[in-house]
Amino acid sequence: MKSAVNLQACRLLLAVALAVLPAALAEAATSAERVQQHLAAGEFAPALAIANQADAASRDGLLRQIAQAQDDAGAAVAARNTLRMLGDDRARAGALNQIRAQRLAGANFNPNLAQFGGGGIGGGGLGVGGGGGGQNRADQADFEALIDLIQSTVDPDSWDEVGGPGAIAEFPGGVLVDAQGTVKRIVQQEQNETLATLRRQASAAGANDEVRAESKLRKVSLNRLEREIQLRRAEGRQPTEAMELLAGLQEIKYVFVYPDTGDIVLAGPAGDWRSDAEGRAVAVDGGKPVVRLEDFVVILRHMLGSENARFGCSIDPKRENLAATQAFLAESAKQPLAAGRAARQQWLEQVRATLGKQDVDVFGIDPQTRVGHVLVEADYRMKLIGMGLEEGTLGVESYLASIDPAQGAPTLGVLRWWFTMNYDAIKASKQHDVFALEGQGVKLLSENEMLAEAGERIATGKSDALNQQFARSFTKHFPALAAKYPIYAELKNLFDLALVAALIEQEDLAGRCNWHMVHFLDADGYQVSRGPAPREVDTIINHRMINRTQIVAGVSGGVRVDPAEVLKTSVQVDNYGLIQNEQQAGKPGNLPATAWWWD
Repeated sequence: MKSAVNLQACRLLLAVALAVLPAALAEAATSAERVQQHLAAGEFAPALAIANQADAASRDGLLRQIAQAQDDAGAAVAARNTLRMLGDDRARAGALNQIRAQRLAGANFNPNLAQFGGGGIGGGGLGVGGGGGGQNRADQADFEALIDLIQSTVDPDSWDEVGGPGAIAEFPGGVLVDAQGTVKRIVQQEQNETLATLRRQASAAGANDEVRAESKLRKVSLNRLEREIQLRRAEGRQPTEAMELLAGLQEIKYVFVYPDTGDIVLAGPAGDWRSDAEGRAVAVDGGKPVVRLEDFVVILRHMLGSENARFGCSIDPKRENLAATQAFLAESAKQPLAAGRAARQQWLEQVRATLGKQDVDVFGIDPQTRVGHVLVEADYRMKLIGMGLEEGTLGVESYLASIDPAQGAPTLGVLRWWFTMNYDAIKASKQHDVFALEGQGVKLLSENEMLAEAGERIATGKSDALNQQFARSFTKHFPALAAKYPIYAELKNLFDLALVAALIEQEDLAGRCNWHMVHFLDADGYQVSRGPAPREVDTIINHRMINRTQIVAGVSGGVRVDPAEVLKTSVQVDNYGLIQNEQQAGKPGNLPATAWWWD
């Protein structure tokens, strides 16, 4: 009896479904037909009204048709606004590709315009600044010649070299990499104080933009930002400076997730920025480097495209040169060194020449990118401080300076120092829709390596007291060092961005927000700057006389970034709801269609 009742109920449900389904299909077909009728008549507003009332499954398809019709009619701005309404970034990318193909096939096709990205929404997007199709930014021109040409022809009185508000800088920061891959320091010249003051005043006068206003907690939506950059790219325009600098974000304190609005948000303090003496974008107040979008994209591509999330760099002496140096030291030890500073300096130069250049290896990350250059520069300049070749800060003494003559000269092989991640915790809400990054982010580790006769370095897994002392003092005073040398703050920014990328992957944040990152993950869509890959650097050694014994210290090491490992051990659930309150307060409200950041 029960089976008969169930069968009868199933038949009834089937009958209802069969009755409703044709009506639903007819409704959908009617919506599509009505949109087509309006488009054929050039009536875009009624077509948009119908599309916005359609169900989610068909809405994006209708909006895509409308955008294509608008662009075909020459209404590029209207088409761009319609494309903003698409909920699926894949549908938007497909629409842009179809519009571009539609334009290229048109009767008014201009090959020059298509190549350089002029015209409407389907333009190509090449440009000296990168971000369009074609060559990489750093491969396109000789920077000095290009900068001279621009400054001499485009409003010559407006550039900061003559006290104007305009600024232009080449790729390098505190070091540069020549065409052979050799890393060199950039020696800064003393600046004329009057000119420097004029530059600051001009910069302040020109900073009439809300995005440059100071904010204790600015929010930047990654998916909205990608959408706006994608639409600019389709018009042949580069991302704005504010986009590339993430609205002046100086630090990442939180990652907010809003599945209902589809937003993944970076939040932190922000404010006005300027270009410092080394060409870095830094905060006007305090000089802290600004977080950069292209660094995030480089790291994100690595994290999502590789099974191994680790990346970093190393600077190491060549094995054959170590063997030759050992032989040279043994031979020179047979007779006393001539007295005087000049003789000692000449001897040290012979040691340095025998040891030759050290190899630079960037792994996991494209060494030609800014990320690769920052890793190498931070490692290189840390070793200069450790060897007493660059000043530290109060409380940070070089390794050689820390040797106590009363204790005698230590037995040295190769010192090894390397940067790694250092977070107190990654706080997460119970729903894992907000994450807080806590801690200074960076620490320095140390190890002593032994040398075999053939120059082979043998890891000991141990670090003597003096070696540990330098690494610990560097870590303890890292904030002061980062304030004095912005490269270390830039390294911390990279570590933060690596954690964000790891959270997006491990927590499936993009999936929860229906974000597919189609533009950021497309190397031909969003292009990043590239320069020569760093391959070698002058040997970093120094010496000191201890009880008539000439002590020579050499160093190796690098940077090791493993955000997945950090997340395994550092994520802590916030049971008090404090960070959840921040997430609720930062929720995007009724923002303009073009907005991608808010305070």
